[in-house]
Amino acid sequence: MFIADALILRWSIREIARQLGRSAGTVSREVRRNQWTRDGDPDSPGGRYGPHAAEQKAAQRRRRPKARKLDTDRVLRALVATWLLRKKWSPRQIAHRLRRVFPDQPERHLAHETIYQAIYVQGRGALRRELAAALRQGRAQRRPHRDPNTRQSRFSEPMVMISERPAEADDRAVPGHWEGDLILGAGNTSAIATLVERHTRYLLLAALPEGRHDAATVRDALIAAMAGLPASLTRSLTWDQGTEMARHHEFSLATGIPVYFCDPASPWMRGSNENTNGLLRQYFPKGSNLAVHSQAHLDAVADELNGRPRETLDWDDPAQRLASLLADSN
Repeated sequence: MFIADALILRWSIREIARQLGRSAGTVSREVRRNQWTRDGDPDSPGGRYGPHAAEQKAAQRRRRPKARKLDTDRVLRALVATWLLRKKWSPRQIAHRLRRVFPDQPERHLAHETIYQAIYVQGRGALRRELAAALRQGRAQRRPHRDPNTRQSRFSEPMVMISERPAEADDRAVPGHWEGDLILGAGNTSAIATLVERHTRYLLLAALPEGRHDAATVRDALIAAMAGLPASLTRSLTWDQGTEMARHHEFSLATGIPVYFCDPASPWMRGSNENTNGLLRQYFPKGSNLAVHSQAHLDAVADELNGRPRETLDWDDPAQRLASLLADSN
């Protein structure tokens, strides 16, 4: 839709490409290949680009069966098999060497993933077993390499991402926005839930009984930890995509607190919580059993950290800042 609207407004191909973050050649090919003309020739002058027609043409091209290079080129197939079986080269090494052996024959250039697919998907019978055995890992199946930013959610209820969190939470000007996580003990068999308020850096700790940190246990512990807070201090909770938050929707129903999730592998999105978890390792060293700590002991540790002056608070401590907020609200 964007390309079609921009062309109607007489934007240049380069400007459209800049807005989309693509190269001008990519946009130019998209328009030329998918524009509609009366005679059906995409190179005919006077063609128009429509998004719906472009989608239909792209779908038709995907459906068209295409002969694979390794199926039709016997020389190429024999060369790849020889390098795999006799020289024990990896598909990546083969892909790069093909470009040197056939510099002027791009039709004989392969991506390393194409070679993997030929073994694991198109391969059959003894040839497939023989070629797969020649790979260094010796796997019977191809392990997918997914972009972490496009992986499927592990939760049955949809996640609301941090990009949709209210803007007031970003600058820390408004209290009531929390960040949470677990710190794990020896062998990841025990854990403590940590909650840090972004405006005051006030800390809450929640014990997880018997060292369990499954979704139901974490849900109940968080509900109990935040039960006594006034409404002005319960605006949101930000967490990573750990499986312990699989019941986030039940937590939100019980408390009225929406949960927002960080992007994968982005702990900096919970900066206050990450910093506090580092401080907590002074009290709960890595490799220790965290299940032995009672809630009373966790409260005492939290009180000690909440009474520690912070440069980010102009040398106030989190407890002072929270008390001031509560006094103002009353």
